[in-house]
Amino acid sequence: MALLVGLSIPTYGIGGLIYYASRRAYRVCPGCGFGWEHSRKPDDDGTGWGPPARVPAKRRPARPPPDAPLPPSGIGRRIFGGALAVLGTVMITVGISGGFAEPIMAGSLFGMAGSATFLWGWKSLQERRQAVIQSLNRKVLRLATERSGILTVTDVAADLNLTLPAAEKIMVGMDDGFRVRSEISKEGVLYYEFPEVMHQRKLRSGDRE
Repeated sequence: MALLVGLSIPTYGIGGLIYYASRRAYRVCPGCGFGWEHSRKPDDDGTGWGPPARVPAKRRPARPPPDAPLPPSGIGRRIFGGALAVLGTVMITVGISGGFAEPIMAGSLFGMAGSATFLWGWKSLQERRQAVIQSLNRKVLRLATERSGILTVTDVAADLNLTLPAAEKIMVGMDDGFRVRSEISKEGVLYYEFPEVMHQRKLRSGDRE
């Protein structure tokens, strides 16, 4: 600090800035007066001098990637398309009752546009439902991995915050008798097995017998 002040006063602060910029990364131990870059490692002589050794951080289990955002449900398109279809129907009815061709033509165009818009929104709704099912299936697979490949409907309902009928519908849809199969225990409990998950350790180790 004395050297920094001594260089700053005669040079109007320029010397102090240069000194600080060149030495700001240099650290001195207040106990021994030596710089940290000259200190010994803790395991050099067993005295514990020098900076503490870096302890490698424990590896944390990788978090599952977040689910992709769900596609829009198309509710606005369905409402707008339905409104156009109703308007087209009204215009056609007025044109027929009054004997005018213009409302009939305009109503036909509105009706076709409304039907196309409604079908567009309906397709978006089906895509959203499919995305929801796929997202739930991925969560069930992650849960099966955590539970060693055996799940019940109650497990799925409790972990995914679903009703029992909804959880049962998901498990029934995933049950293909091959990768996911249902079994009944001696106590009469219905459970689902995931053979690939149950035997993944054996498969990865190369023991396939």
